[in-house]
Amino acid sequence: MKKIDPSLAFDYANHPVGNSLLIHADCLEWMGRLAGNALHAIVTDPPYGVKEYDFDQLEKRSNGNGGIWRIPPSFDGHVRSPLPRFTALDPMERQRLRRFFVEWSRIAVHALRPGGHVFIATNAFLAQAVYAALVEGGLEFRGQIIRLVRTLRGGDRPKNAELEFPGVSSLPRGCYEPWGLFRKPMPDGMRVSDCLRKFQTGALRRTADDKPFCDVIASERTPLRERALAKHPSIKPQSFLRKVVHAALPMGIGIVARSASRDTWTIMTWRSRQCRSWPRSVR
Repeated sequence: MKKIDPSLAFDYANHPVGNSLLIHADCLEWMGRLAGNALHAIVTDPPYGVKEYDFDQLEKRSNGNGGIWRIPPSFDGHVRSPLPRFTALDPMERQRLRRFFVEWSRIAVHALRPGGHVFIATNAFLAQAVYAALVEGGLEFRGQIIRLVRTLRGGDRPKNAELEFPGVSSLPRGCYEPWGLFRKPMPDGMRVSDCLRKFQTGALRRTADDKPFCDVIASERTPLRERALAKHPSIKPQSFLRKVVHAALPMGIGIVARSASRDTWTIMTWRSRQCRSWPRSVR
């Protein structure tokens, strides 16, 4: 089985794991340095609020003061992890969000092979803004993958008025997570079959039992043993990511970049059945 080309790490800190390579780099900078048409697919869980990882917001989270981070109460003795309060973004911050993802999309189009897919995690509140920015940057919108998972996000009573309005919730309790599905446009006149032959991209791989990849995936909360790898509020479970990465490589071989934030571990693999994923580092 062919191993990843170590030259793809350039001069960034990196670490090989089996046939994969972990690269610690600014993902925009790293993808911009790649030769065009280098990646078969991208699977990413970015900091789509952008603001939540500013140093002042991280300090507030550490101090328990909140800021954009909602510090939820304990539930049945369980201390809930802080979650970003995306409704706190003002118009200027939403414009900052748009600029970030337009730039990210343009660089992803450069790095991807024609027909290469992008799977991007988001949430129901911000999905429309993120998707519009990615299309503006040059990616084709191909649909959504719905990760069914019941979490403790949403369903809270109005902040600082819980006793005054006990019978209402500001937002519905979240029972799913939307993942945007995008594709780099194929050359004019190229059919999917031609794209598969030339670039090994353009379609989604069927499951091991020869069923179509479905856009609704029953999932789970990330197990404690996986969350213990890094202190981060939105680490996705391996059971879900393996299905997504498997689908992202229609021919079963290629390079998948698990890029995330501006300061991230990027994971690549040559064969989807060997795929792994690690949580991103937090700035």
